[in-house]
Amino acid sequence: MSQYYNPKRTRNVFDPRSKEPFRLSRSKIDLFVQCQRCFYLDIRLGVGRPSSFPMTLNNAVDLLMKKEFDIHRVKKQAHPLMKKYGIDAIPLTHEKMDEWRDALRSGVSCLDKETNLILRGGVDDIWVNPKGEFIVVDYKATSKDEEITLDDEWKIQYKRQMEIYQWLLRQNGFKVSETGYFVYVNGKTDKEAFDAKLEFDVTIIPYKGDDSWIHEVIINMKKCLMSPNLPEATSNCDYCRYRESAGTSIRELYKDKTTALAKNSENLSKPPKEKKRTKNPKKDGGIQNKTIF
Repeated sequence: MSQYYNPKRTRNVFDPRSKEPFRLSRSKIDLFVQCQRCFYLDIRLGVGRPSSFPMTLNNAVDLLMKKEFDIHRVKKQAHPLMKKYGIDAIPLTHEKMDEWRDALRSGVSCLDKETNLILRGGVDDIWVNPKGEFIVVDYKATSKDEEITLDDEWKIQYKRQMEIYQWLLRQNGFKVSETGYFVYVNGKTDKEAFDAKLEFDVTIIPYKGDDSWIHEVIINMKKCLMSPNLPEATSNCDYCRYRESAGTSIRELYKDKTTALAKNSENLSKPPKEKKRTKNPKKDGGIQNKTIF
């Protein structure tokens, strides 16, 4: 079994009989929006989607970006990029910054009392403007020749990510700016040689978030988890389509094998057919064996 995938998880599985608050990460909220069946299989039954291998290069970029902004955080001054893009803010100094950036163990969290669900998510960074509003910042790394935008259809996930972070901070009583920023680092490929270094262009893209959809999604997540029934497959979910196609092919394979075995067993159970001895018409008085079927 792969060390990266547990096909049947027993921890962090929702029990509808439990009265204890249940923790759900930001990524699980997004999973529910993408496909309720995959969400149910993961959180209620403990069968999650296989995860991709760790993106170590992207993680390294994230870590270095955080270190770079931390230098200016300590000095309580704006990063040159913020000045370049006319952003009137500085990196936030707060006693919980390390906790809020720890996506694996803590992050920004809140208890939704209506559903008894604890929602959480780890931010990359938070800036603060002169009004005291928190500004959610997310680092992204890529390498492409065309201009970087948020227009790609699949980047709706990035937008939801930003909005969930904004919502979590608001649930903790903080004033949060509607506008967050994606700090995009784009690896250059136009150099003549690698020379043991990779250079990046850095772009800051503003995004005005709208978290009005989140409360209804949380209510529906709880209803889904409390239900004994598996949700319908989502038509545009590749994982659902794979499971359906694989299941159909496997059933057809075993159906064909079962049919073949049944026919073979039926033939073996029949008594041997009787043989008759008849005269050979071509040879006078000759006798030959002839099997009559």
